[in-house]
Amino acid sequence: MSTLTAPDLRFHPLRDSVTMLRRNLKHMLRYPSLTVMLVGMPVVFLLLFVYVFGGTLGAGLGGAGGGRSEYVNYVAPAIIFMTITATVQGTAISVAMDLTEGVIARFRTMHIARVSVLTGHVLGSVLQGLFSLSIVVGVALLVGFRPQASVGGWFATAGFLALVTFALVWLCVALGQVSKSVETASNIPMPLLFLPFFGSGFVPTDSMPAGLRWFAEYQPFTPIIETLRALLMDKPLGSNLWFALGWCALIALGGYLWSKKLFNREYSR
Repeated sequence: MSTLTAPDLRFHPLRDSVTMLRRNLKHMLRYPSLTVMLVGMPVVFLLLFVYVFGGTLGAGLGGAGGGRSEYVNYVAPAIIFMTITATVQGTAISVAMDLTEGVIARFRTMHIARVSVLTGHVLGSVLQGLFSLSIVVGVALLVGFRPQASVGGWFATAGFLALVTFALVWLCVALGQVSKSVETASNIPMPLLFLPFFGSGFVPTDSMPAGLRWFAEYQPFTPIIETLRALLMDKPLGSNLWFALGWCALIALGGYLWSKKLFNREYSR
């Protein structure tokens, strides 16, 4: 009869994280309707603002072309960012499902690294986010979006989007854990979808009343959207990049620490 040796009894965080990542990717493939729903919302917003409001809103931008063609270049970066906020909503739902359906309780009895459970959710959600972003960018190009970024600019954009996704995923992992049900988990992240409307996502902040303009200029999503817009349109980044990176670091760190605290408490029950 063979016996387990000491190395066999050790946790393997990397191996277990890959296993959990594979589990989450299989779950996404088995339930594609959730991904379709999360991607569909930004696409609907894109079509709505380009074809319904684009002519009027574009005329107010003051560009050389004006109209819808001007506005699609302005609004597309905001919609691309909203794709991330929609996708991470699915992260909160997935985490809440694991908690409410007793999956975490089963993991507790298995010989796996504790950290791998959350890592699998985070890595899977980042990959899902990048897949969703590629679809929305493709739709934006079809409706007239014409970015000016160079090859290097596109790589920088991809890296920046991955960073933003990583930060917001950690926040939604925590939101999923504090939710008492899957329905609650689908509603708690909703402010992330609407904050771009109260920033520079759809209209310039200088067109807003004073009080709203102050909030729009200092909320975290405005420098993120402005950085993305500058990268895609090959414009100077200015201080927006540093504010965006600072907000991403703060959100990621806060989300990670909050998630870890909640998960350790749940896992120790």
